[in-house]
Order: sequence, then structure tokens, then C-alpha cells
Amino acid sequence: MPKICDHTTVGMFIWNEDRLLLIERGKRPYGYAVPAGHVDGDATFEIAAKRELKEEVGLDTESIELLVEGRKENKCRREGGTWHYWKLYKIIPSGNISRSLDETKRAGWYDRTQIQELARRTEEYKFGKVSEEDWEKSPGLELVMCEWFKELKVF
Repeated sequence: MPKICDHTTVGMFIWNEDRLLLIERGKRPYGYAVPAGHVDGDATFEIAAKRELKEEVGLDTESIELLVEGRKENKCRREGGTWHYWKLYKIIPSGNISRSLDETKRAGWYDRTQIQELARRTEEYKFGKVSEEDWEKSPGLELVMCEWFKELKVF
């Protein structure tokens, strides 16, 4: 039975000096993003953020601070998933990165120049200059992440 979208999502920003932790999604929607996921019935967005961070990259949360929240139109692979209410957090983590082999293709640190290059690829995809097949093989930022990164002035 397909999962139903709960329209609530968290994203976690983890900076290491001038580099941001990004994952490349192993499942739709393809692209690079901060660790993120649905709230899925957790009691709070903060609990969901800690759970998703542990699931996707194996990190624990030392501190959590809300950066921004709001609704974005963005598709997910779940039934009815056409929009989400997001809460994005700044996280101070502990532990070592151990990415989910099921949900991610890779996890790593990206500087602003690299993020800007991923955003350029996203713009090309958005305007039809990159095929779905090529996007899946070599994506840019996940579409909604590109919007959030612009809003938060990451690039």
C-alpha cells in the first residue's frame, strides 16, 4: 500500500566551517539536498528532524535551532505529495557520518561554489535543457532545495 503524504517536512542544515552537508538522494525526487524528510506522525517537527538526521546520515543532534519555515509547492513520491509545510533547522551534530545506503547515493561536504554549480544544473533541468534520464544520473540541487537555498542566501 503506498504511503500517503502528510505534507509536513523537516530539513537540517549542518555547516562545517564554510561547507554544508548535502546528500544525493537515492530515490525520487532526485537531486542534492540537506538531510530531510517527512514528520510522519512524530510528536514535533524537532523530533522528526532528529530522527531523519539519524536515519539519513547517522548523526545525533547536539543542538537544534529553527532557521525558517513555510509552505512550498514540491512533489514527493508519496501519494498526494504536491506541497509541504517545511521547517528548516540549523543543527550542531555529534557522531560520524554514516549515510543510509537505501536513501542516499552519497553524503559529503560542499562549499558555496559547488552548491552554486549544482544550482546551475537545477536551472538547466527546470528549463528542459537536461533530460529526466540525465538528471537521474547527474542531478543538481533538488528543486525545492534550490528555492530554500536562494531564500536563505546559501549562494
